[in-house]
Amino acid sequence: MSAPASQTDRVLLTGISGFLGGHVALSLLKAGYIVRGSVRNLDKAEGVRATLKRAGADVSGLEFVALDLLSDKGWDEAMEGVRYLQHTASPFVIDLPEDKMELVRPAVEGTERALKAALSAGVERIVLTSSMAAIAYGHDKARTKPFTDKDWTNLNGRDVNAYIESKTLAEQRAWEIMRAAGRDADLTTINPSAILGPLLDRDPGTSALIVKRLLDGSVPALPRLPFVIVDVRDIANAHVAAMTAESARGRRLPMGERSMLMGEVADIVRQAAPNRRVPRLKMPDWAVRIYGVFDRDVLGVLNELGVLKSLDSSGAIALLGRPLIPADQAIAATTHALIEHRIV
Repeated sequence: MSAPASQTDRVLLTGISGFLGGHVALSLLKAGYIVRGSVRNLDKAEGVRATLKRAGADVSGLEFVALDLLSDKGWDEAMEGVRYLQHTASPFVIDLPEDKMELVRPAVEGTERALKAALSAGVERIVLTSSMAAIAYGHDKARTKPFTDKDWTNLNGRDVNAYIESKTLAEQRAWEIMRAAGRDADLTTINPSAILGPLLDRDPGTSALIVKRLLDGSVPALPRLPFVIVDVRDIANAHVAAMTAESARGRRLPMGERSMLMGEVADIVRQAAPNRRVPRLKMPDWAVRIYGVFDRDVLGVLNELGVLKSLDSSGAIALLGRPLIPADQAIAATTHALIEHRIV
């Protein structure tokens, strides 16, 4: 379990305006930390403040700084008076860019900037949002055992796309930097699967698009695309607990509650929104492969059709001191939030 926050414990949280970043900020503020959130443009600050206040946070301990993953400007100043770093900012997309460096460069360089500035400032502990993408890809598709903190994605594998490469290289670079400084025990990485759960505002981000597309009719049929689902509230709480828990030092913490195909996700969405038309028709693999000839993003997931992966989340469960929130609840919460915010 994590230690209680001191009234003077300041956390620099990069990516505070994102889906996960907002939930991490909410958990930090409720735990009594001073949160200095980074945004690319300070015009976003008041919107984030209002969102967190509506969610029940005391925002008197909330500060903002402008930082860019691709610029050195402001990083040293942002670290002044900071005890802990939460680095959640990283590009995440559904539609992959033609140039993979549009993802790889900000992910890796942003990690370098954040960690080097934190080490220079003497920050006590660092929690980095990595991903299942850095663990579970490029391996034998026949593998059935869960992926663990000891596994790394094989970047030479056929199923590795630009996003997977960006997350893997960014996490590897983080451990290199911490080892070179002799401080690898002061880093914890959280490696979540697909993150769903309640939305804090009308911006669904990227994660909720899985559910949004099932609700808005943009997915007419259901391919055998696999997902490992985890609730954003668990991920946020794990980030906060990892800052102070001795058991989290120098650890990678995979987090995924349940593996399922898109058809199973659709069943849960349909139950949560019985008045909505959610697709039922299954799309055969051969049809997906034909479609992939014309859609580069679909082409990139063909090797994953029907391949269910699972994560060993035992380290995160021990850190939280309880089981993970069931994936069904995370999917239902996303469904309800999309409807309540009139996004669909």
